[in-house]
Amino acid sequence: MPPISPLVFNFAVALGIGLLIGIDRERRKGTGLARSPAGIRTFTITSLCGAVAVIAGGELLLAVATVGVFALAALAYWRAAERDPGLTTEIALVTTVLLGGLAIHEPALAAGLGVIVAGLLTARTAIHRFVRSALTEDEVRDGLIFAGATLIVLPLLPDKAIGPYGALNPRTIWIVVVLVMGVSALGYIAVRLVGARFGLPLAGLASGFVSSIATIGAMGARVARKGELLEAAVAGAVLSTIATFVQLFLLIGATSTATLAALSVPLACGGAAAVIYGGIFTAIALRHKVEQQAEPGHAFSLRTALLFAAMLSVILVASAALEDWFGNAGALAVAGLAGLADTHSAAVSVASLVASDRLSASDSVVPILAALTTNTFTKMIFAFTGGGGAFAWRVIPGLVLVVAASWAGARFLG
Repeated sequence: MPPISPLVFNFAVALGIGLLIGIDRERRKGTGLARSPAGIRTFTITSLCGAVAVIAGGELLLAVATVGVFALAALAYWRAAERDPGLTTEIALVTTVLLGGLAIHEPALAAGLGVIVAGLLTARTAIHRFVRSALTEDEVRDGLIFAGATLIVLPLLPDKAIGPYGALNPRTIWIVVVLVMGVSALGYIAVRLVGARFGLPLAGLASGFVSSIATIGAMGARVARKGELLEAAVAGAVLSTIATFVQLFLLIGATSTATLAALSVPLACGGAAAVIYGGIFTAIALRHKVEQQAEPGHAFSLRTALLFAAMLSVILVASAALEDWFGNAGALAVAGLAGLADTHSAAVSVASLVASDRLSASDSVVPILAALTTNTFTKMIFAFTGGGGAFAWRVIPGLVLVVAASWAGARFLG
């Protein structure tokens, strides 16, 4: 049997794209005067037209064909504008001829884009309902801020060491800020999705991605208002520390893979301890149904992310200076003090020293665990001030167990 020509496969892809998009448009074609002029046959032929144009005359003929399809689509829109002011079908038709041409040279890319276009067309009702009913103005604004930070600001930043001691890399710092916003947004989405159905333990776990310290304080406040929530709140508070380890894993991995390799066992041990201790209280808490409505709000705090960047920059410069003056002992002191406010910035600053060959990966373990330990003291304070003695004396043993397990993992490596 002779081999099938690649050209046949490419034309099959173009045919499939036209059929896929055309099926959706045919189903929404309507009847009578409101009937759309383009259906499954039109879209299929348009896609094949794009493929034939590329074979016969290259990109120039494809451009001519695209202009022709655009003119016909504009005429169809002009005739039906009063009955249907939407442009979806016309834009989809122009896109189809371009995808048909693309299928000749990049069939996999064209097929993938064709599926995306067809998916967007098919999910019209669900997308409209989500945008109009589910999303709030604050969430839309946060999405635009995140997109701007990722797609506009990040590519413009230089990827080189600047500043005192060459300790600052603008792109690396901003990547960390984007990751913090992204992880916080994921935690916020999780809280919105689970709502009241799984109670405080799961809500605490998800909220920990926004702020573990704030979550512990909030759980304590709930206990202060409603004492019967004690076990559920303790579970949520301890489980929120799992997010700390997940965030450390992501942020350190994005900064220095060598540091992540050195800390993999300590992070795994600490996370496992949090799961075990939190699981015990979760089992108790699941006996009670807790109403926990997740109120819409901001997915992340831009102010917090920028403060994080500023704190990270200060820590990076201070760590580099102390490391230059006093050696590894200086990095340990800075990381420990910074951990009182935030574990992640301290960990990233130490990992950045490893990435810039100012510190060895093995020497980064103790400073990062020191930051984790001092940050735990802050969590203990929030547990006491937020929920009182009954809450704190149940949360603190779990926090101590988590830190002890992390140090035990480091000891095992040593």
